[in-house]
Amino acid sequence: MILITGASGQLSSLVAQGAKEAGLSVETASRSPDADRTMNFDQPETLDFSGISTLFLLSAGYAEDDIVIRRHEAVLAAARRQGVTHIIYTSLSAASDHLGFALAHRWTERAVIESGLKWTILRNGLYAELIGMLAAPRKGRITAPFGTAPISAVARADLADAAVKVLSTPSAHEGMTYELSGVTPFSVPQLAQRLGVAYEPTSLSDERERLSALPLLPFQAPMLLSISSAAMAGFLRSDTSHLTALVPQPRDALSVAYDTARQAVE
Repeated sequence: MILITGASGQLSSLVAQGAKEAGLSVETASRSPDADRTMNFDQPETLDFSGISTLFLLSAGYAEDDIVIRRHEAVLAAARRQGVTHIIYTSLSAASDHLGFALAHRWTERAVIESGLKWTILRNGLYAELIGMLAAPRKGRITAPFGTAPISAVARADLADAAVKVLSTPSAHEGMTYELSGVTPFSVPQLAQRLGVAYEPTSLSDERERLSALPLLPFQAPMLLSISSAAMAGFLRSDTSHLTALVPQPRDALSVAYDTARQAVE
């Protein structure tokens, strides 16, 4: 039996749907009562992995690093105790090491590899949908400070397809780390051109001030700014991707970002 965590999230929902359509034996877990198993990573007593052989662990990254690490440590301990044999962890691409949320991913990768269980690491690139949302035009122009360098973003649906491919035969992917960045990088100026708007990026300090006025949790603004600064410096392009080994015909990431950005302003 496969258990997919974070069942209420967009990526995990797609993975669960694809796995069920592929005829796999799947259950879902999250805080939501709609999941097959109600689990709260902040409450270790709720972590029920009985009867589970393969755990698809979607990062519980919506928190400060120490909280994320504590959550993942509890999950790994419970998984070992309760007989899970293989963990598939959704991490972050190597090209994303400069981002403010990379540390907890790298800690978890190491913990998974050292857990004594079989493992597979899926190093996901940034979602094309996320770039489209962050770079959505405001008042007819894109002001997000993303620089001009290409970004190796990837469609969320492609990452879900890659995950289902691995879940279909976990043993064939044991001990593998897959870099799943997008294979057709695009820049925000290209996105602006596709949208037919001007690209007039602000400074990071102006962006920080804008974010400070939004209803964000304290750790979120620095994380979002780290995406901008890494993009400006050209560190979000990856020349290495195993995406097509798992998804032979990936979606066009620029088109996905375009659709998201257009919907955000409609």
